[in-house]
Amino acid sequence: MDQLGLISILDATVRTSTPLLLASLAALFSERAGIVDIGIEGKMLAGAFASAVVAAQSGSALLGLIAGMIVAILMAMLHGFASITHRGNQVVSGLAINILASGLTSTLGNAWYLRGGQTPQLIGDARFQAITWPFADQIRELPILGSLYAGLLSGHPGLVYVAFLAVPLTAWIVRETRFGLRLRAVGEHPAAVDTAGISVTRMRYLALVITGVLCGMAGAYLSTAQNAGFGRDMTAGRGYLALAALIFANWRPWPVLVACLLFGFLEALQARLQGTFAFGFEVPVELVQALPYILTVVLLAGLMGRAEPPHACGTPYVKER
Repeated sequence: MDQLGLISILDATVRTSTPLLLASLAALFSERAGIVDIGIEGKMLAGAFASAVVAAQSGSALLGLIAGMIVAILMAMLHGFASITHRGNQVVSGLAINILASGLTSTLGNAWYLRGGQTPQLIGDARFQAITWPFADQIRELPILGSLYAGLLSGHPGLVYVAFLAVPLTAWIVRETRFGLRLRAVGEHPAAVDTAGISVTRMRYLALVITGVLCGMAGAYLSTAQNAGFGRDMTAGRGYLALAALIFANWRPWPVLVACLLFGFLEALQARLQGTFAFGFEVPVELVQALPYILTVVLLAGLMGRAEPPHACGTPYVKER
């Protein structure tokens, strides 16, 4: 593989790992607070749909992003209402959100646009455009460094840079701030937090708000940056891959980045492998497309019994009288 081919794959890796990274960080906040969030997929999908609809109507990708975050937050509050306020089963609540988002986006999209659940194509300012770094065009032809700077670091939509900057920010919030200390305590020993006079319910709802913001950004990226509109079930299981990356990373931000880049690399690689030959036979497209999901199963099977989630994750908190 030549240098340009490698840079091209790495560039695609960055782009495809962005929604996974945002979704994994979103799940990190909710699960660190003790809320199992299977509904990441549904929140991403709802955010993607809302972003595309508002961007198409307003012609502004920024307004689409805000709409996507608001809708994802509302979905997160629905999850909180069921699992925090009413102490319902968190897995069932998350799955219900996924089903609700899948059905609503398809139904509303078809009713409004008569395109089989798709929204109109986004053009111009309705999409997030690539940001070209200073002097990228001038040094593009330089060996190695020019390709890395102009072909890999430069030329991505702003949400890509936001996603990667969110990793050190999340690590700092979770490990170094008072909010992060309380967040981790709520996910580990909620009774002790309650005894200290801190509201467990309030902390968990705050965590879900952050989850909604990040899921909305992930969905907006899919429909207004990576693609030019919303397509039916366009998240395509990325929410579940994000959860797998979080488990693989043992609920820590920096390993989450590594896991998401790995999944993104496989997704980028599958486009290269389609149509190639091995042992005289063409590699089946279906096998190539299944690579990220096969890796998910392998990783989770290898980590069974090793990953240690927050102790109170998935357990509704009942305040002692």
